[in-house]
Amino acid sequence: MASPALLAEKVVCITGASRGIGRGCAVECAKHGATGLILHYFGDEATTKEIQSLKEEIESLHTHSKVVAVPGDIAQRETSHKIVEEGVKAFNRIDVLVSNAGICPFSEFLSMPAEVWERTRQVNLDGSFYITQAVANQMKNQTPQGGSIIGISSISALVGGEYQVHYTPTKAGILSLMQSAAVALGKYNIRANAVLPGTIETDINKDDLADTAKREGMVKRTALGRLGRPDDIAGPVVFLASDLSKYVTGGQVLVDGGLFVNLQ
Repeated sequence: MASPALLAEKVVCITGASRGIGRGCAVECAKHGATGLILHYFGDEATTKEIQSLKEEIESLHTHSKVVAVPGDIAQRETSHKIVEEGVKAFNRIDVLVSNAGICPFSEFLSMPAEVWERTRQVNLDGSFYITQAVANQMKNQTPQGGSIIGISSISALVGGEYQVHYTPTKAGILSLMQSAAVALGKYNIRANAVLPGTIETDINKDDLADTAKREGMVKRTALGRLGRPDDIAGPVVFLASDLSKYVTGGQVLVDGGLFVNLQ
């Protein structure tokens, strides 16, 4: 394996793993030697096909990573319990959680239906709370005790967006969730940190970025002169999952190519 095995002997759980950032994290974790991958996906026809292709992609890497895929709506609390149950059944423990599942249905604020707000909050924030709580309980009770929890927040936790009035509060909530979880869980040797992606090309924003003028504007605003890719997020996630970051908790890593600082 070309990459150093930073995650050797670690079992990694990733929500929303079938596409985008979650998929990129799954592949990178496999490359870095994760023993087990617990990959959550929504479970409809599209994500079922995607998770199968992801399993095949991981197998093609010729790593020793074993994959367990668990379908379900992350907005439902029982899905998180099922993820932990299936993961522990397969691997006996969970060392890393990447709470990634999320949606962003762009919507005009004043006319936004209540159900758009409710569904966005349920998936992004409620789902992150449920899976963090469920995995943290497992990490507390296993031997050796502890683990690393990584919440995928967003640059949107720090700034606003005209068509994201429902989305940005959920991402700010994930950042806050990781900060408080770090305080609550440190005594159990559980670390909690947030990763804040900038504009990453994934299915969540492909329609928005289809506007050529908007896309070019976003590229110009980014100091590195390009939009992000899922593997740009996966690297920092592997760092936070690994023992290289063993004294990092309650932190936030902004991975945005210099978008946030580029005021002018």
